[in-house]
Amino acid sequence: MRQWRAVHPGLDTGPMEVIGRINRCAALLQQAEDAPLRRAGLSRPEFDLLGALRRTGHELTPGELARETFSSGAAVTKRLKQLSERGLVERRIDSRDRRVAHLRLTDAGRELVDGVLPAQLAYETAVLSGLDAPEQGELAALLGELLGQLEGRLGALRG
Repeated sequence: MRQWRAVHPGLDTGPMEVIGRINRCAALLQQAEDAPLRRAGLSRPEFDLLGALRRTGHELTPGELARETFSSGAAVTKRLKQLSERGLVERRIDSRDRRVAHLRLTDAGRELVDGVLPAQLAYETAVLSGLDAPEQGELAALLGELLGQLEGRLGALRG
C-alpha cells in the first residue's frame, strides 16, 4: 500500500487493503490444503458438497448444491461423479421428472464427514489461534456482513 500511495498519493487505497488481505488469506489457506481433509482423500470443494448434504439433513438437487456451495453447475457435476464413484454420494432420479436427480450421502459418506469434521475443526482452530475468541467473533461478524452485502449485490445483478 505504501508503494501505491507513493505512486498515487491522492488515491484512497483502503478498499484495496481489505480486498487484498482477504484474497491473500484465501490464497494462503488454499496452499495449506486443509491437512485433515487431504489425509481423508478429500479436497475442500468435495468436503463442502458432502458437508452441505450432511448439515441440511435431506436430499438436494445438483442445482441446490451449487447454490449452497457457491460452485458452478459444471464443477458440482464433476465432483458428484467422483464422490459417487467412491461410494460417498448416491443419486435418486425424480419419479415425476426424470431430468431431476436428488442426491444424498451414503452411510460411508456420512461416516467420512462425521469422522473428519472434528479433525478439520481442530485444524481450523489452530489456523485461527493467533486471534482470541472476541477477535474471531468480530472478524466472523464483519465477514458475514460483507458476504451478505456481496451476495445481495450479485443476486441483484443476476436478477
